[in-house]
Formats: sequence, C-alpha cells, structure tokens
Amino acid sequence: MKIHDLAPPPGSTHPKRRVGRGTGGKGGKTAGRGTKGQGARNNIKPGFEGGQLPLVQRIPKLKGFKNPFRVSYVVVNLDALEDFDGPVVSPETLRAKGLVHKHGLVKVLGRGELTRKLDVHAHAVSKSAEAAITGAGGTVTILAPPFTGRPAAKGNALTNR
Repeated sequence: MKIHDLAPPPGSTHPKRRVGRGTGGKGGKTAGRGTKGQGARNNIKPGFEGGQLPLVQRIPKLKGFKNPFRVSYVVVNLDALEDFDGPVVSPETLRAKGLVHKHGLVKVLGRGELTRKLDVHAHAVSKSAEAAITGAGGTVTILAPPFTGRPAAKGNALTNR
C-alpha cells in the first residue's frame, strides 16, 4: 500500500455545498440566508446584538480588588501538635512531617488539648493556643516573616506586634 492509495471509506465524506451560484442550482438566489435584512448582507461581527449593548460589555470586567498587603497563614491546631513527636515545633519540622503546606506563614490555633511540654516557633499564635502551650509548661516564640521585597504597609498585621 502506498500513500496515494489511501482514501476515506466510501460514503464517509461528501462535497461541500456550493451556494450562491444562481437560481439554476440548489442553494441559489438567497444562498440559505433568507430574504433581505442585515443577516442577508455581508458579515455581522460575532457577539453583535443589533445595537443593544452586547453581553461582553454588560458584564463588569473586574469586581473588587486584590489586597497586596494581605497576610495569609497556614493553620495548625493544638490537637495536631499533641500527636507531633519531638519537643520543638517549627515551620520546618511541620513541613517535614507534612502537617502544613510548603509555602506560607504558620499560625497555631487553639482547637484541642495539649498535655505535654512543647517549644513552639511560629509566625503567629492565637491567645487560646498560647495559653494552652504555656499552661502545659512549653514556650512560644514568634518568628519574623520572611522578607518579601516590599515595605510593609502602615497598619499591617505584621507591623503591629
């Protein structure tokens, strides 16, 4: 078999209909466009709605804004720290155990009980979590956030410590 012998199966393809070739053939005269009017003449742009404001323009482009100074934390609760093996809890050890995502600041929240002494190093700690950790004989150390390359805004959560 050669490449010039290849052909689609018989009946699977059919020639394109030639329209607008006079009244003698099928698809002549109006060529399937009906009679008169804008649709019968030339082309209409896609999305044109006859002078009405098009849908693309009616829908607002952007809503709200994205706060460039937003501080988002990866959250760890006390019940996860209770099962954590080792006396020191830091973002690096939490990431090594798979308890927090590899990016972002770490915040410890107070859900659950803590019955053993832990040294917790985190970027933020809730008041209830701090009370539970110190109540169990542990210590809490607040870490400075990594340098992002832009100055912190006035009133930012990171500057009001």
